[in-house]
Amino acid sequence: MVAQFFGLKLRLLANLFRRSPWQVVGLLVGLLYGLGVAITFLVALISLRFVGDPVLIRDSLIVAGSVVVLGFLLIPIVAGIDDSMDPRKFAFLGIPNRSLSLGLAGSALIGVPAVTLSIVLLGTVFTWSRGVGQTLLALVSAGLILATCILLSRVSASLAAFLLSTRRSREFTGLIGVVVLVMISPVVVVLISTDWARHGRTLLGTLASILGWTPLGAAWAVPGDASTGAWGPAILKLVIAAASVYTLWLIWQLVVARMLVSPGREAAAKQYSGLGWFDRMPHNAVGAIAARTFTYWARDSRYWVSLIMIPIVPIIAVLPLIIAGVPLHYLALVPVPLMCVFLGWTMHNDVAYDSTAIWLHVASGTRGVADRIGRLVPALVMAIPVIGMGSAISIWFYGDWTVLPSMLGVSTCILLAGLGFSSYTSTRFPYPVTKPGDSPFAQPQASDTAAALVQSLTFTGSIVLALPALLFAYLGITEDPVWHLRSLGAGIGLGLLAVIVGIWLGSRTFERRGPEMLASAQRA
Repeated sequence: MVAQFFGLKLRLLANLFRRSPWQVVGLLVGLLYGLGVAITFLVALISLRFVGDPVLIRDSLIVAGSVVVLGFLLIPIVAGIDDSMDPRKFAFLGIPNRSLSLGLAGSALIGVPAVTLSIVLLGTVFTWSRGVGQTLLALVSAGLILATCILLSRVSASLAAFLLSTRRSREFTGLIGVVVLVMISPVVVVLISTDWARHGRTLLGTLASILGWTPLGAAWAVPGDASTGAWGPAILKLVIAAASVYTLWLIWQLVVARMLVSPGREAAAKQYSGLGWFDRMPHNAVGAIAARTFTYWARDSRYWVSLIMIPIVPIIAVLPLIIAGVPLHYLALVPVPLMCVFLGWTMHNDVAYDSTAIWLHVASGTRGVADRIGRLVPALVMAIPVIGMGSAISIWFYGDWTVLPSMLGVSTCILLAGLGFSSYTSTRFPYPVTKPGDSPFAQPQASDTAAALVQSLTFTGSIVLALPALLFAYLGITEDPVWHLRSLGAGIGLGLLAVIVGIWLGSRTFERRGPEMLASAQRA
């Protein structure tokens, strides 16, 4: 039975080479890259055999190995890769659950990740071949690590295919993956900023001592502990690793049994009552367009994924500054203006998100000024608490409330300038975007448009227009606090001027280029 599954997996892999020539070339490049990485690690691990510091080698392998095991668990869930050996595909064959589970798990050994991991684990056997006992434990541990990773990947891939079969769930999982990366970024900062010459070994040893007693790193720690003379802990960790593999095997059998008798999930249709935002907004053209935009922002994943990313982007931007040693109280002034930059920038191609529905505006003769103002209302409503509460929190961390007018002025100017640019560019330079219903993480090709230029213009233009307010804020911090009030006045004045001019130009362009916008939406 296992041999038949092996043959099926080999045939599936062979079919990959029957695609177009460029796809085959890309596949070969990926295979060669994975093989090159595996051989590089193999040579490095063999060379560690002749290094006389087994404690440092053990700690390093435990930490790195734990990350590898965690990757086999998380990558299938976050990436959402289609499972070619889904257990449900074998539901009508009447294969006993235990045989099917064993065959599917065994077939996972045929693949680039498993082969790469096997080569690396072979290197660890050479690393710990410092005696008969250590070599035997290294062989057993390598087998347990391989079994752990294979079972973890099969369980996570099958659960992802079963539980994340709907589009919304896959989008949510991808977003969770991005958030997780941001959440662990402080750990990366700590690791980078650590003085490894003085404290690095202590930190590494602490992490290894914790991970070595968990299923993530227990098997990696066994031969290392034996090589350092800690045979008792080595045996205990071997028991933990073996128990983890057995537990995963039981979980895998339960997952297979459950999937064989359960249909795939389908997205549940939601029932809405009333007219929603259309009841709450004024009953005119501006109110109707604003209500529709509010509805998009709440229900369309293309919008809310972008909105969720707005508070995450400042965290990513601030991390390099922290590493560079910029004082934290100055960095407290950065997040709110950055969020305003991206909040205004998200509207720069808003018309394209309507797709072919823009024909409603063209056919009904909607005035351009109503369309422009209606689309900006949700962004302005959202910006009020962002600028108000965000500025107060930032100044509280900064510690000097005289800077508050500058914070309000700069943030307001950047937001309104961005919305002004967006009001014009979204009608004059629309470019293809993800279609309604598609994944927000996909992006169509836009080779026939100046997409990059439009994005750069909107992004940098709002910052350039805010330079006077930024200059006055700098003078207020370094010279005289009276400049903060001037920064507030300049920021609000320039921002209002930018958004008024942008709405005026955008409305004229909207009325003049209605057919062109509709043609662009159909091409996208």
